[in-house]
Amino acid sequence: MPGNLEMVNSSHSGRFWGRWSTVGLSVALAICLLDQAHKWWMLAVYRIQDKGRVSLTPFLDLVYVKNVGISYGLMPGWIGPWALFIFAMAASLGLYLWLVHGATNRIMALSIGLIIGGAVGNAIDRLHLGGVADFFSAHAFGYYWYVFNIADVAIVAGVIGLLYDSMWGTESK
Repeated sequence: MPGNLEMVNSSHSGRFWGRWSTVGLSVALAICLLDQAHKWWMLAVYRIQDKGRVSLTPFLDLVYVKNVGISYGLMPGWIGPWALFIFAMAASLGLYLWLVHGATNRIMALSIGLIIGGAVGNAIDRLHLGGVADFFSAHAFGYYWYVFNIADVAIVAGVIGLLYDSMWGTESK
């Protein structure tokens, strides 16, 4: 019986495809498509760039910000969009390899997929728009935090999922 179990597990693994690859890559594709569809709608249909700040709730506004740097607008102009695109794609490839060879459970696969999908979504912006399109502005009591997008939310959720998994996760669930 143990020989059969090993054979089943090894049939799902390979150099370019692992047991959790379908889960992780499905999430990555869904996030990337959702992020790009939302950005297209905000810019081409809703035309947020022509509206300025639009209040949704007492703590959330819509606004268009093109981030040509990295997180929080750091290093604008120091690194071109191509370099940041290449870095994001290299990081996504590394995450894909982790998904294929190191993912041990569904939470880890979902989390890695969220990060890959968000990274690729933002990388596409860098080539298409020359920077990352951000729309959501959270604020409270006169304090405004950075403006973010769906890809950013996915990346943060993926990191939280990986932290959760590293502390309380279990193997092969």
